[in-house]
Amino acid sequence: MRALVWHGTEDIRCDTVPDPKIEDDRDAIIKVTACAICGSDLHLYDHFMPGMEKGDVMGHEFMGEIVETGKGINGVLKKGERIVVPFTIICGECDQCKRGFFSVCERSNRNKDIADKAFGHTTAGLFGYTHLTGGYQGGQAEYVRVPFADKTHIKVPENLTDEQVLFLGDIFPTGWQAAVQADIQPTDTVAIWGAGPVGQMTLRSALLLGAKQVVCIDSVPERLEMARAGGAITIDNSQESTVERLNELTGGKGPEKCIDAVGMEAHSPRALEHAYDRVKQAVMLESDRASVLREMIYVCRPAGILSIPGVYGGLIDKVPMGALMNKGLTVRTGQTHVNRWTDDLVKRIDDGQIDPSFVITHRAKLEQGPEMYKTFRDKKDNCIKVVLRP
Repeated sequence: MRALVWHGTEDIRCDTVPDPKIEDDRDAIIKVTACAICGSDLHLYDHFMPGMEKGDVMGHEFMGEIVETGKGINGVLKKGERIVVPFTIICGECDQCKRGFFSVCERSNRNKDIADKAFGHTTAGLFGYTHLTGGYQGGQAEYVRVPFADKTHIKVPENLTDEQVLFLGDIFPTGWQAAVQADIQPTDTVAIWGAGPVGQMTLRSALLLGAKQVVCIDSVPERLEMARAGGAITIDNSQESTVERLNELTGGKGPEKCIDAVGMEAHSPRALEHAYDRVKQAVMLESDRASVLREMIYVCRPAGILSIPGVYGGLIDKVPMGALMNKGLTVRTGQTHVNRWTDDLVKRIDDGQIDPSFVITHRAKLEQGPEMYKTFRDKKDNCIKVVLRP
């Protein structure tokens, strides 16, 4: 079959690889009908995330049709059935899964020993990601093996198109969880750093959850335009001070809720700060750039909440813990507990409250994937979200 394969920094190719096979009774094989390139795929493309190996198949946003099931599926899934696959692989039986903390499933990471050493305790296995999270083959391919498939799936109504439901596997529940974790109240100003795909889903989720006003911060014109179309006030941080504008919008008090939808590859508008982080990252004295975290801690209203869906992989530097502690800020973060949210989100799509396909700007064939990675990373051609068809 054809698949997008990681070969090294900025080197992804459309290769022919062996077809996946059933390896466990709880496996299923799906034929992929649609997949997407996620912002966190770029952390692998740029090789900021450790634990990648040549030959790894990329992709964790995908959906398709069941073509084969293991003996342990017991009729939960049937051939021809259409599912979205969450990026977090879940067993559904461990203590964490039973509590709804699916992204920290205790059993699905087959490289648990490595994750235990890196993180203290393992997290869930993830598709198409670092070997710290299991090294599972991803969904930017014609076929995928889905482990624990009797639990790791989202059934979707036949009346909804692939593009309407594809993002249930990651960016829509990720944005939703970011907003839920912020505990949004009707009087809240919610500030969101990053107007990429997750930021777009987050701002719409914040408005659905009743925020008084949502402010989106970025420097890319087409992303800011999409954010305004979704109902946000925007700040172009290449043209104006984020801190000064947020204080203007909140009577000098700062936003109650701040959400980091950027993560480890943040670009500070302050040249000296950005140069400092880039140099430390280049010489491996830190792995992630923390400029968004620093700004959120500084501008957030005392007793506010910081929600962090943006992906971080390792160590950061110069985080103002004194301000964080003395202002009494609450920090909530984590990979997304996808299946906790998707029943509700499927209903919201079906009811017409939101159509997540609004974020798609580029559609291409799988073999165009390597070119699309570069277009997406470099934000060329007004690219915000790419959907690939195998």
